Amino acid sequence: MASGGEKDLEELFGEEELEEISGLRRGSDFVEVTCGCTSHRYGDAVGRLRIFGNGDLEITCECTPGCQEDKLTPAAFEKHSERETARKWKSNVWVIVKGEKVPLLKTALLKYYNQALKNGNGSHKSHNGKTCHRDEFLRCTKCNKVRRFRLRTKEECRIYHDASLDRNWKCSDLKLERVTCDDDGERASRKVYRGCSRSPSCGGCTSCVCFGCDFCRFSDCSCQTCVDFTSNSSSA
Repeated sequence: MASGGEKDLEELFGEEELEEISGLRRGSDFVEVTCGCTSHRYGDAVGRLRIFGNGDLEITCECTPGCQEDKLTPAAFEKHSERETARKWKSNVWVIVKGEKVPLLKTALLKYYNQALKNGNGSHKSHNGKTCHRDEFLRCTKCNKVRRFRLRTKEECRIYHDASLDRNWKCSDLKLERVTCDDDGERASRKVYRGCSRSPSCGGCTSCVCFGCDFCRFSDCSCQTCVDFTSNSSSA
């Protein structure tokens, strides 16, 4: 098993579950496939779907060469495609299997998403039962552009935590992505999408907002928030 409760890539799906799915690519902690959603008026919007072992699903849209919509939830991708009968993304978002469009609902690709919902009793929790953390944002002190922080692993939570304490944080300090001040900032229209699977544009709910856990608080950090959490945890 990989660290942090993540599943080893080889354990995510068997070969038969991914057989003849178009655009298959394996990353360090995810599987990626070609996906799409069809609007009767505008046709097919195509994208790249990433499936993570903790149940997270992310889509990068490729509907047009200049489209910059990425890290969309399937529900947000469905809405972006302007599908007429929205709110049924499991049936409306498809992948290509043996040359045919097959709804996600009829594939094995949702098994970790469904497992996360079941383990969380309907709320958006990871497979190990911990509350998921929504995306956060910081503004570069040099170029004044806003950058997104994805908080899906303990390492990502630590990177954001340390950056949020740095009053002089700059784009060049971003560790997991090569971002410079010359790159476009986070689009205002995209900031409402923060990774809550219950609602694509969730403003913050008990399923995606964490007020402190051992995933996002650190015993070796001397900030008051972490000190208080560690002290309260040890005395509990």
